[in-house]
Amino acid sequence: MSKVREIRQLIPAQATSDGDGVKIRRIAGFNNASFSPFLMVDELKSDERKDYVGGFPPHPHRGIETLTYMLQGHFQHRDHMGNVGELRSGGAQWMAAGRGVIHSEMPIMENGDLHGFQIWINQPARDKMIPAKYHDFQPETITEYRTQQLGLLRVIAGDIQANGEALQGPLTQTGVPATVADWQTGPGGELNVATIESHTMMVYVYKGSIKVGSRVVMQGEMALLSRGEQAALFASDTSGALIFIGEPINEPVVHYGPFVMNSVQEIEEAIHDYNAGVFETY
Repeated sequence: MSKVREIRQLIPAQATSDGDGVKIRRIAGFNNASFSPFLMVDELKSDERKDYVGGFPPHPHRGIETLTYMLQGHFQHRDHMGNVGELRSGGAQWMAAGRGVIHSEMPIMENGDLHGFQIWINQPARDKMIPAKYHDFQPETITEYRTQQLGLLRVIAGDIQANGEALQGPLTQTGVPATVADWQTGPGGELNVATIESHTMMVYVYKGSIKVGSRVVMQGEMALLSRGEQAALFASDTSGALIFIGEPINEPVVHYGPFVMNSVQEIEEAIHDYNAGVFETY
């Protein structure tokens, strides 16, 4: 019989702020090998303009990929390479920082609700010094699968085997295999996922609650699941959850602000290169 995944750890999101005072709820996994290849998940949610109007002015990154997914809202991306992209409700954008990028993410919306997520995905050592890349995915390009039993599954990145259906999201160029999907369902919704046993699987509930096995994941909690070949998720009320599946990167993680490398020396080099203006030459 297939090995069924169970909840091994529940991690509550912590309130904080980033950028120019943008209010977020964060789950950081830099020091948790069970998170890999993911590093951090930020949930941006507010109906108050003052909580997000400052946005994220120009700032650097090295050594990571960022995947931003917008449920509700409208932001604009700009970077030093000349890329400009709009992130609107239902869409996503991906950036692989590699050796270095300077970018901004600023709100175009003047009012209304904001609800979105930024996910940090680690880059393996072989990719941490390659040229940066950027791509956006407009809402109509996101893979959607809907049934009465399932509800709606939106696949943003990677592959997923869901309720017997093989689905692939538009983002397929992450450094290691990584799946990110959004499950929106009503009472009685069921999602059965077949997985590679050695891969990480996590579930973040942003609305309602989700049951995995005999345990419940409440809104604002990340569930880290045990290794296994399948996972069964059940919703007892109207719920929304992000599904994360990925191949672990078994390498050291050293994190300092916007930089994630494999050693302290590499972090010091990143700081030096940014302060010396090297990032702007890439």
